[in-house]
Amino acid sequence: MKEKLRFLGLDVHAETIAVAIAEWDGEVRSLGTIPNRADSVRKLIQKLGPAEKLRVCYEAGPIGYVVYWQLAELGVKCDVVAPTLVPVKAGDRVKTDRRDAEKLARSHRSGDLTAVWVPDEGSEALRDLVRTREAAKQDQLRARHRLSKFLLRSGQRPPTGIRPWTRPYLIWAAQLRFTQMAQEATRLDYLHEVEHMRERVERLERAITEAVKLASPALQQVINGLQALRGIADISAVTIAAELGQVSRFDSARQLMGYCGAVPSEHSSGKRTRRGSITKTGNAHLRRIVVEAAWSYHRPPCIWYGLRKRQESISEEVKEIAWKAQHRLHKRYMRLAAAGKDKRKITTAVARELLGFIWAIGTRAETTVRQQIAA
Repeated sequence: MKEKLRFLGLDVHAETIAVAIAEWDGEVRSLGTIPNRADSVRKLIQKLGPAEKLRVCYEAGPIGYVVYWQLAELGVKCDVVAPTLVPVKAGDRVKTDRRDAEKLARSHRSGDLTAVWVPDEGSEALRDLVRTREAAKQDQLRARHRLSKFLLRSGQRPPTGIRPWTRPYLIWAAQLRFTQMAQEATRLDYLHEVEHMRERVERLERAITEAVKLASPALQQVINGLQALRGIADISAVTIAAELGQVSRFDSARQLMGYCGAVPSEHSSGKRTRRGSITKTGNAHLRRIVVEAAWSYHRPPCIWYGLRKRQESISEEVKEIAWKAQHRLHKRYMRLAAAGKDKRKITTAVARELLGFIWAIGTRAETTVRQQIAA
């Protein structure tokens, strides 16, 4: 029964955890601060137990889900809550760790907190790897910009017909020589960094390929299914699947759109309805990769060699969804373009609808795996 439960609020930091408890009879009090160590957490639970009578919560943040997994091993039910959705009193100008922990305990008891989905360790590890590759791509772009802008300032232009960052371009940059020793040292360092970043990205992409082979059957099925969509190849599919974790946890495509932050903001009152730009309150990594994929839908629907190759091992049902996506999203792109809308707004609108097709394919893939396991 809820009235017999004890609710713990944890304000978790790198080295300390402020603890507060809300009793079933209404009392809320602070229990002080403990070190953020596994043995300290275990002693706290033993002191306040039994574990099945405890309900714990703390805010999601840079400390990740380590405390959640520690509590799960101890048999304690724990919720990791969204910090932006924790109720805040208007006019409250005092913030301390003790007060934050008490507020979490009180709000958890009243059911006013929104829990986030906690991935398992395998999903979390794959997501870390995918985000590492994304950071490496950003570093590669910076390294290329440094070299290209240096050559531009020095008056060096590649021969006509050589496209930037192709193999002939890198050979041309490697054969350049400067009379000034300082400029030559700069060129060599920038060129070495570009090569280093290329090798780093390739190394991480090989690691992603190997990690997918060790992933769960449901995740592998989702990754294969997503590659049937236009604009989503292997790395993009892995990124989307890793960021979503379990697609079926969303009850509808609209929930997924909200999680991605791709729905329009709204400020309406009475008879007035006012909608603004997208909220951008969701997963930025997922939103970025989906918007990139949406750019490809300005082209007419077609099945070219690369897409046909990706669809070889995919069911006819998923192929039909992907083909429907091409027609619907291209039609929407052309209709908005004919209305004179800005291309960025058009792409955002197409990306929002693309999330609906991602949800449809992902949920069907996970359902198919569950049925195969049950059979």
